[in-house]
Amino acid sequence: MTSPSPTLPFRATTEQACDWLALHGEGGAPWTLARLIDSGLTPYVWLDYDPAYPDLFGDANGGYAAPIFFEDDTRRLAAGAEDVLITMTKDAYKIVATLPPPGFRRELHELRFLKKDIEQLAARLKREAQPQPVKTGGAQESRDGIVRDEILAAFDGLARIDLAQALDDGIGIFGDDGARVKGSGGKGKKTRHNTLWNPVTLALGLNEVYRVPVPRLKKAFASHDFLSPWQAQWQLSLTLLNK
Repeated sequence: MTSPSPTLPFRATTEQACDWLALHGEGGAPWTLARLIDSGLTPYVWLDYDPAYPDLFGDANGGYAAPIFFEDDTRRLAAGAEDVLITMTKDAYKIVATLPPPGFRRELHELRFLKKDIEQLAARLKREAQPQPVKTGGAQESRDGIVRDEILAAFDGLARIDLAQALDDGIGIFGDDGARVKGSGGKGKKTRHNTLWNPVTLALGLNEVYRVPVPRLKKAFASHDFLSPWQAQWQLSLTLLNK
């Protein structure tokens, strides 16, 4: 690698992201494309406008930066693929779009990572490296949950599911109760206003049922203060499940 750059561009190459994290991250294994992806970073590629796909580009007639988030696509990259294959992305309006087979191919050097995502990763790694205070009240945490808006803030968009509609339906999402805290929502009224949800159960369900990668779920727990009381239960669950 070249000498680490002291600053990051708005869209950093893989090499720039690795160099910067080597300076500002928390050490550990060398930074590689695989480690970037395993740490929850989303790679992007720039798609020049193509009139053959008008629904994908919409009004973005100059093209746009398309995210690579589908697990099969990112797993292929992390495994050491010689090029980029995108089978699913988001269109210019940030709506999930499945690309026509066999997908779009690009060169590895075209991958980019957003500056804000890299900086947030470095900040998360530093927080995780700090000694964690001992929390009490675990029994209370197991009875309580978080509300709909907090669930959407943390997990919406991670899976191919209309999460807002699922929560509004008042169902457990994963079974009769599932992630819904039993007894919340009043006497038989599972409304959007007073139903509570267990974020750990929900996250594990998103991973098992909808194949949301664990690093993305870890990022959600690390990025939202209202999930801090659930970190210990989340980490214990991952340990018990060998994830």
